Amino acid sequence: MILERQVPIPRGTTTEPTWVRRTIIGIGLVFVTLFVVIPLATVLISAFSHGVAAYGRAISDPHALRALKLTLIAAAIAVPLNLVFGVAAAWAIARFRFPGRALLVTLIDLPLAVSPVIAGMVFVLLFGAHGLIGPWLSAHGVKVIFALPGIVLATTFVTVPYVARELIPLMEAQGHEEEEAALVLGASPWQMFRRVTLPKIKWGLLYGVVLCTARALGEFGAVSVVSGNIRGRTSTLPLHVEILYNEYEYQAAFAVASLLVIIGIASLIARRVIARRKEAVS
Repeated sequence: MILERQVPIPRGTTTEPTWVRRTIIGIGLVFVTLFVVIPLATVLISAFSHGVAAYGRAISDPHALRALKLTLIAAAIAVPLNLVFGVAAAWAIARFRFPGRALLVTLIDLPLAVSPVIAGMVFVLLFGAHGLIGPWLSAHGVKVIFALPGIVLATTFVTVPYVARELIPLMEAQGHEEEEAALVLGASPWQMFRRVTLPKIKWGLLYGVVLCTARALGEFGAVSVVSGNIRGRTSTLPLHVEILYNEYEYQAAFAVASLLVIIGIASLIARRVIARRKEAVS
């Protein structure tokens, strides 16, 4: 029996002095408190600064409800589109090697590198009244810019990476042996996906959908450009907050903003729950 020699691990590579750990933790806590906790607490405190009744009037205002409805509609269209695209793109990238694969990966990451305002301007140049396709669309009675289709386009663009980027490394790490075995045993491609692939990626898929939904609900820059920010018609919830703030209705602005904060906190809780389920499964 050959005994392996254990190489001693140099002190300091896995443990740090107490003062170092406390300093790092303290810096992290101070940073989170200054840039996360205090701003969120300010929003919630300001939202209720004039009482619960004023808060209720602000979030039940017809314009606020219209903005909320428009935001939910845009997210309800953009998220399923990105869900389908993300699964298809992740499948292609993780399972196949083909010309243009690196370019596809780069294009998926493009919305993270490009300013949302620039993306909105591109859509205006394409679909606006004086854009490349805009005159033809107008002649056929189709309105994209300053309407729901433009908002959906902008929201879909900025949320493209989230599902795909969550699934690509997951599917690459899992490999494709089980899918090949299912096909050899006579399963159809749909049966293989539904019974083998989907159970393997479901927690990563849910994680990506949660991120995509949170991003879609909170998008401001691209939507602001393509929607025209018309109050009561094309203003989403983040845009309605800006309108209220510019009109010096600070309490109402913070009240509506608190809805976005609640959505964000709910998304974080959902992410944590999904992450724990992923860890438990793995």
